[in-house]
Amino acid sequence: MKKKVIITGGAGFIGSALIRHIIKTQPQYQILNLDKLTYAGNLASLAEISDSPNYRFVQGDICDSTLMTSLFQEFRPMGIIHLAAESHVDRSIDGPKEFIDTNILGTYTLLEATRGYLETLEASEKSSFRFQHISTDEVFGSLGENGFFTETTPYQPRSPYSASKAASDHLVRAWHHTFGVPILLTNCSNNYGPYQFPEKLIPLVILNALEGKPLPIYGKGDNVRDWLFVDDHADALLTVFEKGHIGESYNIGGHNEQTNLSVVKNICQILDELQPRKEGNSYSELIKFVFDRPGHDHRYAIDASFIGEKLNWRPKETFASGLKKTVSWYLQERKGWCEIVQEGKYQRERLGTKK
Repeated sequence: MKKKVIITGGAGFIGSALIRHIIKTQPQYQILNLDKLTYAGNLASLAEISDSPNYRFVQGDICDSTLMTSLFQEFRPMGIIHLAAESHVDRSIDGPKEFIDTNILGTYTLLEATRGYLETLEASEKSSFRFQHISTDEVFGSLGENGFFTETTPYQPRSPYSASKAASDHLVRAWHHTFGVPILLTNCSNNYGPYQFPEKLIPLVILNALEGKPLPIYGKGDNVRDWLFVDDHADALLTVFEKGHIGESYNIGGHNEQTNLSVVKNICQILDELQPRKEGNSYSELIKFVFDRPGHDHRYAIDASFIGEKLNWRPKETFASGLKKTVSWYLQERKGWCEIVQEGKYQRERLGTKK
């Protein structure tokens, strides 16, 4: 018997990494990928596994309750891993409504469809079901120079994006405690790696550098993030799905704190080594400091000791090894995947300047 799982947002950055990981390494799983295919969802990210008999794609919106109910009844999953979300802070500043619709109302619709489906299951099937909700460390707010986010850190979201994700986290917990939906919840730090849409810092800087364009850094570049290689994250998500304790929350981090300026300088050093500029100068000369994002959180840092102790998971990549793999991949895919996903949708212009 196949383990049937619905993955929402599976054509996005983290979702596609998770699906590639499962299909390549876990033949006992059968995956249904539900994705709306917004600007950040690209089936090109799944080309290498698209012909697998254990993979199926359905284009649809998690806010569509009729679709969700029919997919549950037809596919009969033993779990759902919910990644579908609007996720870019700058875009949430420019247009918050899409974040409210997808992240809050979409999660509510999915929870209700799950609750109805659970009522149709036998006791043994219900006991093995999992609703895994993927969230972010941004729901915890901003840290000072010291300390870390833990699973019990109070929520203090400070952007429309993080507020919408915090709301969805609260809904998931409420549906567990009130209605008995068997949930698992994860909060991750900043992801990076291959197939990331170039609105995010690392791919934006790589592609701009290769074209000789300015490398924009907000403010002084001293904002700190904990960076998690996306393949490590995919491995952690599957570990939580298979071994996590129902009702529990797990923080997933890479143990790789870096300032934004340090990230950009590291990218420039790798590019200087792998593809030097024709004029012989360093890519770091392209760095340009720009006015800061409104309400820019100063520092995020994850304490991932709980998942290490309870589920024996730890990241495999250091920031140095993961970043070099990432830069190398974008060098190879600059004229392939990167061009496909940007056609007519986004040309790396600055977002999030509305106040």
